[in-house]
Amino acid sequence: MDKENALRRVNELTKIIEYHNNLYYNNDEPEISDYEYDMLLRELENLEAEYPELKRPDSPTNRVGGSAGEKFSPVTHAVPMESLHDSFSHDELRDFDRRVREAAGSVKYVVEPKFDGLSVSCEYRNGVFTRGSTRGDGTTGEDVTDNLMTIKSLPKRLKNAPEFIEVRGEVYMSFESFNALVKRQEENEEKPAKNPRNAAAGSLRQKNSKITAERQLDIFVFNIQQLEGAQVSSHSQSLEYLKQLGFPTSFHKTFTDIEDVISEIERIGEHRGEYDYAIDGAVVKVDDFSQRELLGSTAKYPRWAEAYKYPPEEKPTKLLQIEINVGRTGVLTPVGVFEPVLLAGTTVSRATLHNSDFIAEKGVNVGDTVIIRKAGEIIPEVLSVAQKGENAEPFTFPKVCPSCGSPVSRDDEAAIRCTNTDCPAQLMRHLIHFVSRDAMDIDGLGPAVLEQLVGENLIKSPADLYRLEASQLISLERMAEKSANNLVAAVEKSKENELYRLVFALGIRNIGLKAAKLICENFATIDDIMNASAEDFEKIEGFGSVMAQSVQGYFALESTRELIDELKQLGLKMKPSEQKPKGGLFEGKTFVLTGTLPNMKRSEAAKLIEAHGGKTSSSVSKKTSFVVAGEEAGSKLTKAQSLGIIILSEQELLDMLGEQGADN
Repeated sequence: MDKENALRRVNELTKIIEYHNNLYYNNDEPEISDYEYDMLLRELENLEAEYPELKRPDSPTNRVGGSAGEKFSPVTHAVPMESLHDSFSHDELRDFDRRVREAAGSVKYVVEPKFDGLSVSCEYRNGVFTRGSTRGDGTTGEDVTDNLMTIKSLPKRLKNAPEFIEVRGEVYMSFESFNALVKRQEENEEKPAKNPRNAAAGSLRQKNSKITAERQLDIFVFNIQQLEGAQVSSHSQSLEYLKQLGFPTSFHKTFTDIEDVISEIERIGEHRGEYDYAIDGAVVKVDDFSQRELLGSTAKYPRWAEAYKYPPEEKPTKLLQIEINVGRTGVLTPVGVFEPVLLAGTTVSRATLHNSDFIAEKGVNVGDTVIIRKAGEIIPEVLSVAQKGENAEPFTFPKVCPSCGSPVSRDDEAAIRCTNTDCPAQLMRHLIHFVSRDAMDIDGLGPAVLEQLVGENLIKSPADLYRLEASQLISLERMAEKSANNLVAAVEKSKENELYRLVFALGIRNIGLKAAKLICENFATIDDIMNASAEDFEKIEGFGSVMAQSVQGYFALESTRELIDELKQLGLKMKPSEQKPKGGLFEGKTFVLTGTLPNMKRSEAAKLIEAHGGKTSSSVSKKTSFVVAGEEAGSKLTKAQSLGIIILSEQELLDMLGEQGADN
């Protein structure tokens, strides 16, 4: 390639990589696989090596791809959180070994798995966890302390702790937790997470730490960034020290010969399907810290470490048939059934084919040999057709619902739906959603019990749940008298739920939990909601026309109004959500609380502010009115000062309220 074309390609690659960096690091919604991204970055590295004068100062090869978002307070890393250079062949590992030995002489390596998660820093002062942050761009990350606090495997206090220690780890979501999350998302017909890495990253960067807690994240700690009050001289020694302190660490081995290193990497790769977490490679690190210091770092990578990335495993298999599943809102989803094939350590025989457009785009027919892989090492997906079958049959979507025989129709979203709202398949998924934790939260009504209730014709709609009697339940399999009474009591208790839970439980298309809460913050009663127009819903901040039309259209249905009337008659209180105070000294003002207040907990101060009409936020921005700062306020105080925001002490906050009281 000549220089002119190389320049054009460098500019093109830079733009493409920046686009995918933003999706991957900041939005947790990648459009391409890790391997495809790695190949783009490698192509850019090769062009820059061939034409050094074309390397831009802001090249993606010079820095970590993420950035500190605005949702959380920024944290400046005292020790940069560097990325690793990737190898894709054994020869590249041998080149790494040659460079290391030329600079440092004889060397010992540590080999560890490379986790596919989100890199974080955790700081401990006198053994107490004080702050946690994301990697961000390697220099500045995001303060996610509250969310890291929800990770059970991360110790909050250390045994025999040093004065200060900052550790680096990888937050991940186990396959078990990921499968449970995807199942919930599919049952609610939400967009499912693509892989455990994206799910972990998105969960850790939630504004509401309760959501993070529900996702059941885990962490492996693999590095000491800073240490005061103790000494370690090698990586293997530091890993043993981390383990003694109570940190969760993964397996590792040490070697002096690069060929033994390569054998260990291959061994890890062969067994990666056996772990309950995703690994996308292995990491080779120089063990001795003095040799690391001698080797140093480039602008982006340490010269003393190398990551080996495993190629994605893809295999051919025959498509035997296509089944149709009917979802909660009536969507017909095609599922491919294949000849079983071993892929990334597990046997795969089924994968979603998404919708009719996907089948047409890929040209998939029953009888074809298709190429499948596991996205993120867990979700099977069809990539392409490798070979047309001799007697391959084009798949035609059914014109009637396979569950109830009612006609189906295609909507604007390429989805084909059953038109019968009383469809048994829809009923089952609707009931599972209705009783779920975020909805009516009826303990004891799991899918197995609901299946029995539907099978015995005891319930044909959510309203029937409130007609159940213990005597009816005792006849069910594995249902004793105590369990039956507990279940009836749980159903009765749910009648007292706030209105937003019912609105979410109804399963309105395009309306999740957050949207349900917004509706109930703007409309006090169920009658107000039912009588509102689409234009009324569009006035809600965060609502678009599609969501507004979905809500208005749902409550316009006669069947919906009949259901609401039934639920009222059965004793559901449909209590309005707690209304935020109108007026007051702090109306229209946003407060951020930071540090340790002398006399109040921050939660108590927040309630006080909200009781006087104000709002509280966890992050400082230009929209912040006041920051109430206590001891060890940290980065939020620094940012507030840089933005010229008024800083209040606890006493000054109370004085403001006292002045208001005197005026009244």
